[in-house]
Amino acid sequence: MRVVQFLQVLLLLILGGYLLLVSLENPGRMRLPLPFSDGEVLLPSGLTLGLALLLGALYCALLLLPPLLQSRIGRRQAVRRRREAEERLQLTLRSRLGEAAPLVAQAPAGYAPAPTKAQPAEAQP
Repeated sequence: MRVVQFLQVLLLLILGGYLLLVSLENPGRMRLPLPFSDGEVLLPSGLTLGLALLLGALYCALLLLPPLLQSRIGRRQAVRRRREAEERLQLTLRSRLGEAAPLVAQAPAGYAPAPTKAQPAEAQP
């Protein structure tokens, strides 16, 4: 993983140096030599700056992508482990209580629920 980040930083430095040298050489319109051919592209300075910003944004996305993917995978694994543990605990509880007993929370003795609008309260003498 550190090798990928090292290569990304190295690529950023190469691109930054390339844009700096080209901008110093051409103040108005910029000639960008094509890296794998003898040709060049003539662009206005604003468009060149926009392209540089776009390349920087793509580079930042590449830097952030591995940690984001790792955290997402870690969360999925944690949720899956928690769900499996809950299922095991439910199975254990069912086996101890017996299959006939439903898993319903019962109110403690002496507990009376408060009356609701659907259930009118009994009149007290």
